[in-house]
Amino acid sequence: MFDFSTVVDRHGTWCTQWDYVADRFGAPDLLPFTISDMDFATAPCITDALHQRLDHGVFGYSRWKNEEFLAAVAHWFQQRFACPIDTDSLVYGPSVIYMVSELIRQWSKPGDGVVVHTPAYDAFYKAIEGNQRQVVGVALEKDAAGWQCDMAKLEAVLAQPQNSILLLCSPQNPTGKVWTRDELTTMAELCERHNVKVISDEIHMDMVWSAHQHTPWSAVARGSWALVTSGSKSFNIPALTGAYGLISDEPSRTAYLHALKNRDGLSSPSVLALVAHIAAYRQGEPWLDALRQYLEANLRYVADTLNAAFPALNWQPPQASYLAWIDLRPLNLDDNALQKVLIEQQKVAIMPGYTYGAEGAGFVRLNAGCPRAKLEEGVQRLIAGIQSLV
Repeated sequence: MFDFSTVVDRHGTWCTQWDYVADRFGAPDLLPFTISDMDFATAPCITDALHQRLDHGVFGYSRWKNEEFLAAVAHWFQQRFACPIDTDSLVYGPSVIYMVSELIRQWSKPGDGVVVHTPAYDAFYKAIEGNQRQVVGVALEKDAAGWQCDMAKLEAVLAQPQNSILLLCSPQNPTGKVWTRDELTTMAELCERHNVKVISDEIHMDMVWSAHQHTPWSAVARGSWALVTSGSKSFNIPALTGAYGLISDEPSRTAYLHALKNRDGLSSPSVLALVAHIAAYRQGEPWLDALRQYLEANLRYVADTLNAAFPALNWQPPQASYLAWIDLRPLNLDDNALQKVLIEQQKVAIMPGYTYGAEGAGFVRLNAGCPRAKLEEGVQRLIAGIQSLV
């Protein structure tokens, strides 16, 4: 029913991944596997809904707090996660990172520590340090079963009085770890014990593979918390802007919405973002499920092809997200030498792991959210680049 194999040319569309690849990699015209959007057109039900709204022709100020939007979000959480939500706790934001930043400002003071699991999404470092807070990392540990958090080490950090927030990424970016319900429950208990507030970024919640299940933070939460997310990753609509969240307590919601409207003047959303989210959450499930199958097969292709070329890697697809967090440490490569070869010789842009903190050294993050033909070309270029060094 849905075509994910046809290549859509994104050149000349002001596309960050394609048109502005030189901004990060220093060279134009590279084949990019970088920023976490996909090379697929969004779901037909979304484009149909957008066309209908465009045909109306009037694009005045709009309100996010309307019954259709609130009910669509509630429907999605119930349908996908069997998780009822209180729509009175819903708030809007122009982006997930704006919401994270505002809650950091609201729930901590300059100099406070914000705890994150590392390696971490690079925007987390920017949001924390840009608000004059301190990044306090707790390194995830890799074993045969995947990525694990030492809860004793986490508690030791949460117990330090200067650390006031746990900024959780669930599922985790870049490792693709899906937190189990037991792990989330333990973290909720620890944060409540040490009076640490929780901000849970769940933007990759719909991209969970195999037998793994995403558990929204709201299902296990205690104390003060916020869950922030968007349909932008799942339905490839980040350029429309728009995010939403659940904030546990009324005073924090009031303070957040006051900042959104009165301080920052951002309370009127993009009406097209509302239309897209409503269409996605009401009609987009068949498209998303077909996409998920395609992406999971893409990740399997990456694993099979890399492991055939370099058996020492024994790389396995992540538990979540279309971002392949590839551990190249068994090959003892120099990260900078690899990037130089990939950019200058192979003409391919793949994110170096150190972008996500010191714990990312020896890794690369390859975006597999693309037609198979592009992915095959990128993986072959990665293999050729590695072979030139080993």
